[in-house]
Amino acid sequence: MPARNALAPATRPADEKITINIGCVDLGQIDLLVQEGFYANRTDLIRTAIRNQLTTHGEAVRDVVTRKTLVLGIQHYCAADLLAVKAAGTQLRIRVLGLATIADDVTPKLALATIESLTVLGALHASPAVKAALHDRIG
Repeated sequence: MPARNALAPATRPADEKITINIGCVDLGQIDLLVQEGFYANRTDLIRTAIRNQLTTHGEAVRDVVTRKTLVLGIQHYCAADLLAVKAAGTQLRIRVLGLATIADDVTPKLALATIESLTVLGALHASPAVKAALHDRIG
């Protein structure tokens, strides 16, 4: 099996979009802070609030990452990586907190032959065919 740092580096991904529901009073207060110049826009306030909470709970996140043996950040797999795993006669148990990418050159057959399980807390970027093939292995 290839060493973790031998895998192909990934380029910085685009931000993921999320949707939240928020009460009118909270939204009004956000708009007031934006209007008064505390934040550039609603997104700026929400990102700042999220970062503050992640900082507050940073130690807990680090403890869980260690306990669950998660890769923190970006993990990229291409066909060459998975062919090396296949040649070694092993399978991967992928566990990522952040972004896991499976390159477009990975076929569903190769993914099934080399990925035993896939847990991603964050985002998984892979072709629809690979995602469909691994559906039962994604936890």
